[in-house]
Amino acid sequence: MTKTLLIDADIILYQSCCAVEVATDWGNDIWTLVADLKECRQRVDVILAELKSDLKADEIVVCLSDKENWRKSVYPEYKSNRKKTRKPLIYPEMKKYLHEVYRTYEWPSLEADDVLGILSTGGRYVKGEKIIVSEDKDLKTIPGLLFNPGKPELGVIEVTKQEADRNHLIQSLAGDRTDGYPGCPGVGPIWAEKVVDGGWDSVVEVYENAGITAQEALVQAQVARILRTGEWTKAKGVKLWQPK
Repeated sequence: MTKTLLIDADIILYQSCCAVEVATDWGNDIWTLVADLKECRQRVDVILAELKSDLKADEIVVCLSDKENWRKSVYPEYKSNRKKTRKPLIYPEMKKYLHEVYRTYEWPSLEADDVLGILSTGGRYVKGEKIIVSEDKDLKTIPGLLFNPGKPELGVIEVTKQEADRNHLIQSLAGDRTDGYPGCPGVGPIWAEKVVDGGWDSVVEVYENAGITAQEALVQAQVARILRTGEWTKAKGVKLWQPK
């Protein structure tokens, strides 16, 4: 069976582009910023080649985020805390490079996480065994195989559907300050873990006890949802998550 790595390339790309930037102070308040595109290409090539070798994979697939983001139409404040964050100088050129050299998926309005989730849980685009490669903790809301290159000692772990669904509810309650959606005020991951076994009704109860409506809770859950196969098509866009 073919083993394919599904690479969360946003993180690799950002870190590699930042690593090759050099700021120079020329005096008289004049600064320049330069980046070596060739060096960055080599860095990314080496990282991907090592991942493929270390995990004994047959193929790699690169997943990238689109410049538009469907979550902002559901929750306008999503990632608003990153508006003033500058993208590395050669980030656009490196995205072009990945598209030219590697098998790359970047779909309209989707984040790389969503692309990873759709490819991992379906068989239309990638066949055989698939392993998501990402340092993002949010990927534990996707059932399947996961490898965190930041914690290689853990090896490849398997996330069951039950675990993934439970992790999604935890995210729905605890929120994600990094991504700019708050979840329920005063609820952290540890407390969330204690209540989500009661299912969606328990999540809503916690929100309502905090004076927040079930509809507002649903918005947080929809934003927290990383898409799986069947939850997005190019023709119809995103099918928002609804509790069963």
